[in-house]
Amino acid sequence: MAANGNNLEKKIIETAQQLFMKNGFAETNMSDIAAAAGINRPALHYYFRTKDKMYQAVFGNIILSLVPEIQDIILQDSPISERISKVIDAYFNTLSLNPCLPIFVVREIERDMSHLASTARELRLEYYFRKIANGLQNEMDAGKLKQVPLHFVFLTFYGLLIFPFLTRQLSLSLFSIKKKILIRCSKNGNNM
Repeated sequence: MAANGNNLEKKIIETAQQLFMKNGFAETNMSDIAAAAGINRPALHYYFRTKDKMYQAVFGNIILSLVPEIQDIILQDSPISERISKVIDAYFNTLSLNPCLPIFVVREIERDMSHLASTARELRLEYYFRKIANGLQNEMDAGKLKQVPLHFVFLTFYGLLIFPFLTRQLSLSLFSIKKKILIRCSKNGNNM
């Protein structure tokens, strides 16, 4: 029975994640989630009493699968270039599995940043962020990284990571156009 309950809870979280990513928090309601998961609302409320608890579970499912891994990588005793490469790989893997996550987060920041921040606090993400920040600051203090404000490191790093996912449709369109031009040019004997 417990295994079936865990499977249903996982299915509910995955369903809610798809709906939150597609429609946003405000435009998704508990009835939508229950219907998409193939259960009734009382069954949904057994697992998640409120939409906020559901949102926490969805956000936590994604973020808490990644943040501890990033912390562990940053705190390793290996060259910083290797650790940065591993961090990029970890984020890329997570974002590849959840390509709508960046646009979802941007929409939620615009919709209600305090709600997103509150969710991060309830998930106790500041513990991990503090450890990561301390690890980066130690690297700066040791002269292995250039001394810059940590918020600048954060904004630059995450901006570079999420921008390709935020502009995915544009990039695919532009690269498709470029590919068509290259094919046409190669057929005509021109090189680009």
